[in-house]
Amino acid sequence: MTHAASSRRFQAFSLGVLAFTLVVILWGAFVRATGSGAGCGDHWPVCNGEVIPRAPSVQTLIEYTHRLTSGLAMILAVALYVWARKGHAKGHPVRSAAAWALFFMMTEALVGAGIVLLKYVADNASVGRALWMGVHLVNTFLLVGAQTLVIWFSRGRAPLSLRGQGLPGALMGLSILGLLVLGVSGAIAALGDTLFPSTTLAEGLRQDISETAHILIKLRVLHPLLAVSVGAFLVLASRWVARVRPSEDVRRAASAITVLYAVQLGAGVTNLLLLAPVWMQLVHLLLADFVWMAVVVLCAAGLAADAPRVVAEASPASSAEPV
Repeated sequence: MTHAASSRRFQAFSLGVLAFTLVVILWGAFVRATGSGAGCGDHWPVCNGEVIPRAPSVQTLIEYTHRLTSGLAMILAVALYVWARKGHAKGHPVRSAAAWALFFMMTEALVGAGIVLLKYVADNASVGRALWMGVHLVNTFLLVGAQTLVIWFSRGRAPLSLRGQGLPGALMGLSILGLLVLGVSGAIAALGDTLFPSTTLAEGLRQDISETAHILIKLRVLHPLLAVSVGAFLVLASRWVARVRPSEDVRRAASAITVLYAVQLGAGVTNLLLLAPVWMQLVHLLLADFVWMAVVVLCAAGLAADAPRVVAEASPASSAEPV
């Protein structure tokens, strides 16, 4: 069952909300990378005990700007939800997608508040902070995914159908799970790069193999290994799904995943060789969000109730043929 497309104004607004959310996410990464998370102390939602900080430091300005933009993102999420409810008939998938987007925006705020109140900022190198960073990353991905689905369904796409999807459904589910695990490892690796920077590549490698290295340094070694393995799985799985769910939307998403992941791997290598400068960390994170959005679209198109189906004649490993 298909639903009517949303108005062009709603489609443009939902796209704008997603774009602004990505900006806020990148600014949050900038806060972490510059060690500005303690710019407002351990106060939340006020900043250093003040609604508007007086004579703020540079770190305070960076953190305070992040809080202001996060607040605006929350307002936009509420507006998107209200518009989705009022502008679409009951049962339209845009309504549920916008509801999830608002839910994850609220949990995003709660996670951010928890990080500040628990003092998991600045030079805190505890395992607890790494765990919270992982939770923060997962919630951020889910938020971006929900906002991506708002845009997707606003174009009149059919709702999802999870029953009877078989192996293609399992592969798409594993793709989502794999990216979440990879994202968590990336968040921990970025935290390790921030807290334990290296002046040369050789020094960084010595840190990685040292038996006395901090746990965050030891964990960051896992990220490139996961990046290669998860990337190979994503490309093969998406191309095979495009064969057994041969809609134009699925094929475009599969092609986007292949291209974006290749660029992302290149960015990861560049980030490593340049010793993780702040600007490259932001580029790497933005590309990760783009890959995630492409996988979400692949799942939405492949699991659509009206998605065409063909009988699979081979396993995913044989999908090296052009799509």
